[in-house]
Amino acid sequence: MTTAQAAQAAQAAQAAQAAQEHGFLSPTGVEIAFLLVGLVTLGAAVVTVTTRQLVHAALWLVVALGGLAVEYLLLTAEFIAWVQVLIYVGSVVVLLLFGLMLTKAPIGRSPDTDSANRPVALAVALAAAAALVWVVVDAFRTTWIDLDGAVQGSTEVTGSILFRHWVLPFEALSVLLLAALVGAIVLSRKKKEGER
Repeated sequence: MTTAQAAQAAQAAQAAQAAQEHGFLSPTGVEIAFLLVGLVTLGAAVVTVTTRQLVHAALWLVVALGGLAVEYLLLTAEFIAWVQVLIYVGSVVVLLLFGLMLTKAPIGRSPDTDSANRPVALAVALAAAAALVWVVVDAFRTTWIDLDGAVQGSTEVTGSILFRHWVLPFEALSVLLLAALVGAIVLSRKKKEGER
């Protein structure tokens, strides 16, 4: 056996020993951070849907979406994380806050935001969560990650998949959003002209 083969065998033995030592009960720092950020994100999401003040709900939504971006960063999907920040935190929530301000929605507690259907909503939410978990677990049960290939979630892989396989839905969505924007402008202008 040559020196190179001996070195490879020693590295393989060290990797196997490290894999055996690292188990479910000995998480790494990244796994602990992932769990803590996930709990904060879950708490912010629960507060978002349970608060009775619309502005507070929008601000807690910023925390929940920001927590998701941090989770993507911890999963080494930097491109997806920054898209999350730019699109959702930077655009959708700002649009929601502008909509609340421009429509003169109530800032404090509003009786319109309360519903007597909380048990039904909770049951539907739990059923939807269970269905999503089952679908994801079933879909990825036999999926293995190719560690020798490009990093999944990287800009190269995401861009390749997005613009090779998903370009038509991507463009259709952009046309739909443009139509919604033009429709909102037309409707707001007609309303203003009718008020004059």
